Amino acid sequence: MFTGIIHHQGIFMGYRSGKKEVAIEVPPSFPSLEEGESVAVEGVCLSLLRREAKTLFFNLSQETVSKTNLGLLRRGEKMNLELPLTLQSPLSGHLVSGHIDGLGKVLRVVNRAPGRRLTISFPRNLRPFLVPQGSVAVSGVSLTVAKLGTSSFDVELIPLTIAKSNLKDLREGRTVNLECDIIGKYVYNSISRGKNRAS
Repeated sequence: MFTGIIHHQGIFMGYRSGKKEVAIEVPPSFPSLEEGESVAVEGVCLSLLRREAKTLFFNLSQETVSKTNLGLLRRGEKMNLELPLTLQSPLSGHLVSGHIDGLGKVLRVVNRAPGRRLTISFPRNLRPFLVPQGSVAVSGVSLTVAKLGTSSFDVELIPLTIAKSNLKDLREGRTVNLECDIIGKYVYNSISRGKNRAS
């Protein structure tokens, strides 16, 4: 489990074994991890395969490649990285599982000093899980839905988010990973099942 608050960034160094592995260079300050420990990479929960010097290697399943943007990376891109939540960690963002619900596309980027506003499309099946002023994770970053349309939403990036994540590099047309609020998904599922039983 994660919070969507980014404290680390890495650099995508390339794929291995025909996109079955991804290699990410991390700064010297990145904590030491054991093999098998989880890291959210662009919001996707991955297990550490191995570490060689300052490079982390993760397995990429066919499912992950098909349902996230991790199969679309370009060498040298900055990557959002987050370590798992612990019982002592402050929940500064919102609960993020690292399981991607769908892909969005950046439709518009508007500079609004001192921050920035993004308009992002979303798949139709995610509409029930998005609410105005609700939470959404975009490439692993916890954000608030500022405006909600039928097929897109707006989010505001504050200066801290711009400084600490790779969202500052987003341009129109870029694909991003989306994860809706996990509590909202459970509530919607429970209500939907109740309605189905009643009918």
